[in-house]
Amino acid sequence: MTSAAVSHSVAVAPQMMGANFLNLLIVDDERSIRDACREVALSLGFVTHVADSAEHAYRLLQTQNIDAVLLDLRLPGASGLEALRHIKSQRPEALVVVVTGYGTVQSAVQAMKNGAYEYVTKPFSIDELKLLLERVANHLKLKSENRMLREKLKSKQGYGGIVGRAPEMEKLYRIIAKAANSTHPVLILGESGTGKELVARSIHYSGPFHDKPFIPVDCGSLVPSLIESELFGYVKGAFTGANQAKDGLLAMAEGGTVFLDEVGELPIDLQAKLLRAIQEKEIRPVGSTRRIPINLRILAATNRALEQAVTEGSFRRDLYFRLNVLSLRIPALRERREDIPLLITHFMERAARASGQEKILSDEAIKVLLAYDWPGNVRELENCLERTCAFTSGPVINVADLPPAIAGAQSAVPGNGHGNGRPKIVPMAELERQTILNTIAELNGDKLQAARLLGIGKTTLYRKLKDYAAQSV
Repeated sequence: MTSAAVSHSVAVAPQMMGANFLNLLIVDDERSIRDACREVALSLGFVTHVADSAEHAYRLLQTQNIDAVLLDLRLPGASGLEALRHIKSQRPEALVVVVTGYGTVQSAVQAMKNGAYEYVTKPFSIDELKLLLERVANHLKLKSENRMLREKLKSKQGYGGIVGRAPEMEKLYRIIAKAANSTHPVLILGESGTGKELVARSIHYSGPFHDKPFIPVDCGSLVPSLIESELFGYVKGAFTGANQAKDGLLAMAEGGTVFLDEVGELPIDLQAKLLRAIQEKEIRPVGSTRRIPINLRILAATNRALEQAVTEGSFRRDLYFRLNVLSLRIPALRERREDIPLLITHFMERAARASGQEKILSDEAIKVLLAYDWPGNVRELENCLERTCAFTSGPVINVADLPPAIAGAQSAVPGNGHGNGRPKIVPMAELERQTILNTIAELNGDKLQAARLLGIGKTTLYRKLKDYAAQSV
């Protein structure tokens, strides 16, 4: 890019791009290049600083909170790659875009290995520079939002290991706290993937049995012919292959809690034996004539309508009432959409710890995740993000990186146009307007709840809505 290109630049209102208060350092020994980049950056709302050498850049890094750097690879006194390493050591969070008029594959690879965010070659047009700086601003904005969400998550994420602050979840936490302080059986209701075992663990580890065993039993996955021996144990010689005695899962939970997941899948004859064990507080291992006393708490969960199963005769009425002394229902994820950003942050942070690589979601990808109905609930969201983080090579996850079934939800999201294989650039003011109006619509007009979810004051929200109404006149 040359100084002549400056005359073709078109200033963009700073408030449009959301780059306000982002500090950009331009490092280039050619004044015309520095001036051209500075003019474009100012038009997009960046606070700009310029340096004509590596040493000058180092001094600015010590006194200014630099968020991004445009760095020429050929500088007096030090190579650009040396400067890149020095900048990343001083400001690891800064995004460094390497710019050179002498681009080679080798220099590009070296720059990326040393932490460059992107590598571009001269000459480039004003429009290319604007798009590049817009991507930088959006990347920094997403990193900042993710960081703030993580801080909120650390300060208060829910109850125990459960993530969520929706009103439905607050109600659930109160019930969990009451259940934890009792010794009665609890029936946990909820769709598949809502986190029934997590709730059961929260009840156990928050209660008087927290230092005793917690034994989960997946009733739906047990082989029917082996369920009885798995639950109650067996003695040596009880059946072919029983070469030694084995304790059952109920005996292993002695003094603690047994969690019967998907209890509605138990065969009717086993239901009778389980009921007897709960009532009499004793079990008889398969092949034994001796009864063994047990002292444990029963937590059960199901995604079935057990009352209907009782009516149909596939579940014992007396066992249903024995298990349903206390009951609670976990809301589906679509019923608490305001918790999706918290859950996204939680799972993305966990994936980053596992892989050692932090990734962020683009605005469009976040819109898609918020628009999707999540029939598999939290488990589906977790699997989606784990899979996407594992198979996405770059630092930013776009809509195309999401599983096809979920990416298809983008058709329900307004303002999702694409051109030339590149996401459509939407001014930040318009993106903010769409986000606010879509959130209010999603919450059926509840403006106070929308303000809480968006993290803005209700006065600010009402002022913006008034401005939007005036603009439409």
